[in-house]
Amino acid sequence: MRPLTEEETKAVFEKLANYIGKNLVHLIDRDEDDAYCFRLHKDRVYYLPLPMLHYATSVARGNLISLGTCFGKFSKTGKFKLGITCLDWIAKYAKYKVWIKPSGELPFLYGNHVAKAHLGRITEDTPEHQGVVVYNMADVPLGFGVTARSTIDTRKLDPTGIIVFHQADVGEFLRDEDTMF
Repeated sequence: MRPLTEEETKAVFEKLANYIGKNLVHLIDRDEDDAYCFRLHKDRVYYLPLPMLHYATSVARGNLISLGTCFGKFSKTGKFKLGITCLDWIAKYAKYKVWIKPSGELPFLYGNHVAKAHLGRITEDTPEHQGVVVYNMADVPLGFGVTARSTIDTRKLDPTGIIVFHQADVGEFLRDEDTMF
């Protein structure tokens, strides 16, 4: 487990900024009593409290499987992909949100995009190609994605038009449990 390099940090923060914007500061600048850090272990980026990091130093690198919250992983080409395991942190600080109707929850959890017919609400002034967190109508985060249209364009769209491109959802825990960790 090691700190992220400059390029890795830039890739992670750019991806996170697409979803939480300026609220990224809340992940980085915290009180000394509640300090967290990002660490890389086997191409996966973890976000963990500093006291947990100090405990992890006593575990051999080969024996360490996971630590803290996995925010995502780097591909072989060096691109960073956010994982569903970081949903709690992204949902807490999300700038733009989308709520879907109960009829649209199951299709989204099966990995499909969000259609306008399933849209319940959307944050005002959401731009096109912006990262959003997808909630059900009871404010439970289901996953995240990228908007296909802005809020203004959404109003003119037909019911079968795609509003949010699917990125990750909580159904992945069941669909990809063999390869996720």
